[in-house]
Amino acid sequence: MKTSKNIRLQLQIQKFIFITLLLTVVGLLAWASQKYRLQYDWTAGQRNTISQSSKKLLQSMDDPITVNVYIKDDATLKTAVEEILNRYQREKDNFNFKIINPDIDLELAQLDKVTRYGQIAVKYQGRSEVISSLNEGTLSSALQRLSYSGERSLIFLDGHGERQPAGEKNTDYGQFSASLATKGITSHSHHLLKAALPDDTDILVIASPEKPLLKGEFEHIKKYIEQGGNLLWMMDPGAKNEKLSGLSELANLLNIKFIDGIVVDNNANVRQTLGIQHPAMIPVLDYHSHAITKNLNYNTLFPISRGIEIEASDEWQSTIIAQSLPKSWSESKKLSGNLVFNSDTGDVAGPLPIVVALERSLVAKNEKTDKVSQRIIVAGDSDFLANSYLGIGANLTLGTNIIDWLSGDDDLIAIEIKNAPDTKLQLDDTEIMLIGFGFFILLPAGLLLIGLTIWFRRRKR
Repeated sequence: MKTSKNIRLQLQIQKFIFITLLLTVVGLLAWASQKYRLQYDWTAGQRNTISQSSKKLLQSMDDPITVNVYIKDDATLKTAVEEILNRYQREKDNFNFKIINPDIDLELAQLDKVTRYGQIAVKYQGRSEVISSLNEGTLSSALQRLSYSGERSLIFLDGHGERQPAGEKNTDYGQFSASLATKGITSHSHHLLKAALPDDTDILVIASPEKPLLKGEFEHIKKYIEQGGNLLWMMDPGAKNEKLSGLSELANLLNIKFIDGIVVDNNANVRQTLGIQHPAMIPVLDYHSHAITKNLNYNTLFPISRGIEIEASDEWQSTIIAQSLPKSWSESKKLSGNLVFNSDTGDVAGPLPIVVALERSLVAKNEKTDKVSQRIIVAGDSDFLANSYLGIGANLTLGTNIIDWLSGDDDLIAIEIKNAPDTKLQLDDTEIMLIGFGFFILLPAGLLLIGLTIWFRRRKR
């Protein structure tokens, strides 16, 4: 069949129009794929997307979020990190993250206060927090703490030789206060002879007073405790239990007792491994289960500490946060020569609690406070948060977690646990036999029968 010149022209025009429309559609699809994002997670439990709780949190955070991940140059690890953070980036356009080698970008690592591989610096609205593991639970919890807009106030008791929150001496807490300030937590000194405790006191900190408190000063503290105030009380060795620098009645109120003496650990192997020279430098390697210790995966160090004895109480619920190793003890004599445990001279065998968490319900006290519970931390050492020792091990993380718990910031997002119900196939012996019979006998026999049937029919034609 011959085609005229006119028909050929029409066919060429149609072909051109078709190609133009096709390219236009492809271009529009490419533009739409960049402009709009559409994703479906068909995995069981939707394991490749973040939970609804995390999505709502991101929607409530309008300002940009920055996450700096400090890891080695490892392609596999980098892919795993990107997979997790991309889930957040898909839900929030101004969620930015960088993967940084701390050996190369030393200045940024120091600025973010990162000390080792695997740490992650999370930043929001000028505040920052360093976390040690990357998963939805820890990252969303850190974002929730950073999104808290209200200022929290730490009041440090002053006037009795306590540690200074803004001091730069080795024994002061300047570095710890500066770290808390990045999370919106302010620290102030307060002298009870000048005024009672402010009404907006979120946490009262008593950092090992060297001189005794006056009775009138203690009455202010007692009133604060009776009205449900939260407290961080640190008491170094030295003050005897019958006095405790004027705070012995406080110990009675809390149903605790400080053990006289200094906790020592004469385990040479442990000291050599950790590079500890003095037996009174107590390392804590294992932690009891608690909201404060859930992200502690590194040792803490307590210099010159005393043990704590928890007395039975129907009012206070107590939890040991940190304790010395089993071979430790409380030395009742001066630390000199070869230290040997001797119960006859008053030594108390370990392990000994060094940090204890106390909590009680305030339901019966609602006429005085609208809080549900009261939280108190008692520590037999105040040096672990001092400028000299804050950067050792996980001391900073422990101190930050203590303040978060005392201020109620442990009530974190309820992250849905996304378990996959289809990762394992459980078969009994009968089911395995039936599957084997089907694959090794029935299936080959069926194929053979079909082949013979086809061959027989073709032969009959």
